[in-house]
Amino acid sequence: MDFDLSPEQQQLSDAISRWAGKDYSFEKRKEIIHSEIGWSEPAWQALAELGVLALPVPADCEGFDGTPIDQMVVMQALGRALVVEPVFATALGVRFLTLAGSHGDLLSQVAGGGLKLACALNERQSRYDLSDISVTARRDGDAYVIHGEKIGVIHGAQAGQLIVSVRTGGQQCDKEGISLFVIPAQTSGISLRDTRSHDGLRIATVRFSGVRVAATALVGTEGHGFDLLDAAADHGVVLLCAEALGAMEALQASTLEYVRTRQQFGVPIGKFQVLQHRMADMFMQLEQARSMTMLAAVRVSSSDVAERRRIVSAAKARVGEALKFIGQQAVQLHGGMGVTNEMPAAHYFKRLSVIELTLGDTDHHLGRFIAQPGFAQDA
Repeated sequence: MDFDLSPEQQQLSDAISRWAGKDYSFEKRKEIIHSEIGWSEPAWQALAELGVLALPVPADCEGFDGTPIDQMVVMQALGRALVVEPVFATALGVRFLTLAGSHGDLLSQVAGGGLKLACALNERQSRYDLSDISVTARRDGDAYVIHGEKIGVIHGAQAGQLIVSVRTGGQQCDKEGISLFVIPAQTSGISLRDTRSHDGLRIATVRFSGVRVAATALVGTEGHGFDLLDAAADHGVVLLCAEALGAMEALQASTLEYVRTRQQFGVPIGKFQVLQHRMADMFMQLEQARSMTMLAAVRVSSSDVAERRRIVSAAKARVGEALKFIGQQAVQLHGGMGVTNEMPAAHYFKRLSVIELTLGDTDHHLGRFIAQPGFAQDA
């Protein structure tokens, strides 16, 4: 199998890297994080001009109809630059709308950089179970009335439209009775509390108090949204794995440069054999994570649902183990400076730690992997 990037993929990756090197330095990123809004409009428009936002959008909605491999390349480049703009949240929202085959007008706005999306999927009691939903939508004539609260909504306060999982039937943890809606963030009855996560990204708590939406806001079919939710979330996991891969590449490279230049006892610490072993172990962890991320990107669109779930969860678990190891080793090799905000290593480690907890941590995905058909058979 050919694992090389196509010329177009390589050009896009290089273009993002050049932009980041010129206009998105580490110091510039820190300014953006601590700004009032927590993201940069010029950076967002630059990403739109590079085609990053249009890449996952279908061609008939003014997008480039990019494959998961194409999107993996982009997220990897953004991970290397530690970009904090709402690219992941928007790309995940695009996946929901694309799988449902609806709301093409919104997708066209995303492609042009005029709309940001966010996905409100998590609740206080649900942990990583996407079917554990207590937010309700009650039918009222030709509309639905939504009540409840979602937490940890990545870039929820920055989005123009929210994709929300709700319960229109069944019991709290049933897979049946789940519906998805796309709702303007400024709709009456929606209140948002915005805060900055410790990795620099913005997250929001979103409360719905008698929010009235038309039936046309449905994404997919009423009461049968779990399969769509599950497939889109798996796509999001692959994007996170790719972003983590880029961040690990940058962190491993910066750590290697540090041990080559940091002097102790009159020689670079990189000459000490025990540290060479650590760097070799970091490299092996990175390459294993790369292989599993590429496999997941290839199989995430598989029609075999069990295979998709199995491979995506295996990738998230492998990447989760790798990012912990690489992050911890990098911090230790940088010494006490490795945990200070003045060093990029600390910011990479924070972002990697949050990625590990997003859309299911390592333990969750190990359990999901084991639960898939074919892992174990009855005696």
